[in-house]
Amino acid sequence: MSKKKPLSQGQRRRMRANQEKRLQRQDSGNNAPELQDSSLGPEQLGTVISRFGQHADIETESGQIVRCNMRRNIQSLVTGDKVIARLAQDIETGIAGVVEAVHPRHSSLSRPDLYDGIKIIAANIDQILIVSSVVPSFTTQIIDRYLVAAEDTGITPVIILNKIDLISDEERTSIEEALQRYRDIGYPVLKVSSKTGEGIDQIKALLNAKVSVFVGQSGVGKSSLINSMMPDAELLIGDVSENSGLGQHTTTTAKLLHFASGGDLIDSPGVREFALWHLPAERVGWCFIEFRDYLGTCKFRDCKHQNDPGCAITQAFNEGKITEDRYNNYHRIIASLDEQRHARHFRSDTDL
Repeated sequence: MSKKKPLSQGQRRRMRANQEKRLQRQDSGNNAPELQDSSLGPEQLGTVISRFGQHADIETESGQIVRCNMRRNIQSLVTGDKVIARLAQDIETGIAGVVEAVHPRHSSLSRPDLYDGIKIIAANIDQILIVSSVVPSFTTQIIDRYLVAAEDTGITPVIILNKIDLISDEERTSIEEALQRYRDIGYPVLKVSSKTGEGIDQIKALLNAKVSVFVGQSGVGKSSLINSMMPDAELLIGDVSENSGLGQHTTTTAKLLHFASGGDLIDSPGVREFALWHLPAERVGWCFIEFRDYLGTCKFRDCKHQNDPGCAITQAFNEGKITEDRYNNYHRIIASLDEQRHARHFRSDTDL
C-alpha cells in the first residue's frame, strides 16, 4: 500500500478553518433565535468575564452578569476586554444581550499558537504576578522565562516567593541572595505563605484597583494563594505529586474574578506557562532589562553574546555588571529557542 502524501500547511489551515466554521454553525444552531434590535435596550459599558465560543459573559457597571452574542464584525474578544453591550429588555434565560463593540486594549496577554500564530488570551492586565516556591523547587531559570514573557508584553511583573514556611535553613541564604539580585535590577519581590498567612496583606495591597494575572509552575501554590484571598473563587487545589514532584493543572476555564479587598484577577489556563519559541534572540536580549544599556554596542552586529570578540554583554558580565545566573539563563533560553522551533516545525510537518 502506498504511503499517503502528507497535507501541506495550506491544506491544514483550510481544514482547520472549515472545522471552526462547522463548529460555529453547530453552536449557533443550538441556541435561541438571534435577538432583534427592537428588543434591546440602550448601549452600556461592560467587561468580558469569560468567553464561550461565539458567546461571552458580560458584567455591566451595575454588577449584572449576562450572556451575550457577538456582532459579526467583532474580530477578537477575550476575558478582560471592555465592551459596549445592549441587553434584552426582557431578560429571562439564555442569551440576554449583544456585544456591539470592543474598546481599545491598553495591554494584552498572548501566547504563540502552532496554527494561529500569536493568540491573545486576556486583555487590559495591569500586572503579572510570577509565583515561585521551594516546592517543587526554586529555580531562577523559570523566573527568568516568565520575566522575558512579561517584558515582551509590556505588563509589569512582580516576583512572589510562596511557601516560605517550607524554606530550610540550608536553602534560606541562597534563595534570599537570588531574590536580592532581582531587587537590585528593579523588580519588586514579595515573600508569602498561603498556609500561615504571612505576607498576604502585602499581596492584597498590591492587587487593589488593578487587574492581575498569576503565573508559575504547577505546584507552586497559585490556586492556594488565590483562595487565601478569595475563598469564594472555588479554585481546585492541585496537590504536588509524591511520585513526580510536579503539581497537577487545575484551572480549566478563563474567567475574571473580583477580590473582596479590591482589584480583579484573570484566571486562565492559557497562562500556566509561557512559550518563547516565537521570540527572536534580539528580543529575548532586550527582555533582560540589565542588558539594554549594552545592546547595540558590540563589535559585530550579529554578536551572539557568547565568545564573540568585542561583545559588550560578555564584558559587562566579566565586570560584574550582569550576574552569573542571569547571564547563564539568557543563554539557556536562547539555546532552548532553536530546540523548541525545531520541535514545532517537526510537529507541523507531521501533525495531520
